[in-house]
Amino acid sequence: MSAVSSAAPTTQELVGVRPFGWRDRIGYMLGDVGNNLTFFLQSAFFLIFYTNVMGISPGHVGTLLFGARILDAFTDIGAGRLIDTLRPGRSGRFRPWLLRFMVPVAVATVLMFSPILQDGSYAARLTWMVVTCILWGAVCYTLVNIPYGSMVSVISTRPGQRASLSVFRSLGGYLGFLGLAGLLPLFVYVQVDGSSEISGSRMMLAAIVCGVLAIACYTLCFLGVRERVRTPPTPRGERAGPRTLFLALVSNRALTGIIAASLCMLIAMTLLASMLPYVYNEVFDRGRLLSLANIVGLVPVLAFLPFAAALARRFGKREIGVLGMTLATLAGLVLLGVRTDSPYVFTVGYAVLMLGYAAMESLIWAVISDVIDVQEIRTGERNDATIYALHSWSRKIGQAVAGGLSGWTLGWIGYEAALGQGAEQSPSVLGGIYALATGAPAVLLGAAGLILALWYPLSKKQVQGNVALLEERRAATHRTRTP
Repeated sequence: MSAVSSAAPTTQELVGVRPFGWRDRIGYMLGDVGNNLTFFLQSAFFLIFYTNVMGISPGHVGTLLFGARILDAFTDIGAGRLIDTLRPGRSGRFRPWLLRFMVPVAVATVLMFSPILQDGSYAARLTWMVVTCILWGAVCYTLVNIPYGSMVSVISTRPGQRASLSVFRSLGGYLGFLGLAGLLPLFVYVQVDGSSEISGSRMMLAAIVCGVLAIACYTLCFLGVRERVRTPPTPRGERAGPRTLFLALVSNRALTGIIAASLCMLIAMTLLASMLPYVYNEVFDRGRLLSLANIVGLVPVLAFLPFAAALARRFGKREIGVLGMTLATLAGLVLLGVRTDSPYVFTVGYAVLMLGYAAMESLIWAVISDVIDVQEIRTGERNDATIYALHSWSRKIGQAVAGGLSGWTLGWIGYEAALGQGAEQSPSVLGGIYALATGAPAVLLGAAGLILALWYPLSKKQVQGNVALLEERRAATHRTRTP
């Protein structure tokens, strides 16, 4: 098969499946609540848990986060190709994977935040950190998240319904984040001799609760959604070979554009999430205020989400994304410039930045469905899970770079984990932490906005044209198959 083909795809909508409705929206939303119950723990607390509780050098933690995410990125692609080539079961192609790996991902989360070797040798603590982090990310979370994320394009073919699924997924992610971000700092941070410290035993208990809740959410997601679009695997002899598929994918400007933008966005937000505990715990010496900051940061996001799908229909997803990245960039630069000593002023600026980021992030999953449509038009194969896995690959690369930078830059600016909890860092270290949480995300989100504006090609008009073309092809295919 050539890189560009006019062949009609074999995709078909299933009959006898209940119509798309609120069960799908709520079920899909709960799936991302489940994702974020473990993902938020890892992204927000892993670094500070292993530096301040387990006593690991920030450089070593950063190196692990970089290497583990690189590994995750490639296991994502392998998982995507595996799922795309397997024949769907009675429950569909993607839904069964939620049941298969929801318990393993919960168990891996608990192990990752278990301080059982806190008093062991440095080598033992380092080994525990490496093994549990890779088990959680490269294996368990991958085999839940890739099929979950790929489901959007098979739950519905309609752009409006896909946009609503994307918004509800984002809502689920933010609700999961809100619950954890609002409550966990109050629980895991304790005051010892007037200083804020993080408790290892409380972190483990929090991981147990989050794991149990994640299992419940994945189960409800499985029961709530239905796959309505069935694409049988292309016969082996007709399937595009690895080289042909690779050339088709890298020449898809929509795919490469959204991958590049996502890379910048994820580096920015993962770096910010890693630095926030240090900003409130070290710069402001008010670790428990992180709960308030996380809640306030989500208020404008949750206020925006009900309007996201309607705004996308009115103005276009790319257009909303460019505006959001511009707002987030300006918020970060203003925070950097004023260098406030007030945690409350910082929290307001953080909330504005989050609003701008949410404008694109709330629609990103519908954007991926638009990209999958482009692939079907160009090649005759949808490659749903493969394309989603490539996008996930970019996100994991972003997390890898940010995770590495988080640990490495803490070392470069002179952060001393060995000082112990409650020890005061130097003013230059505190200034470096502040800059990493404001200026660095601003620059990266600005780059994402430029990529969306100048590289990613799917404007509102182009998306509408692609949907119309696919509807014509499917109608023609149906007529040729009908006696």
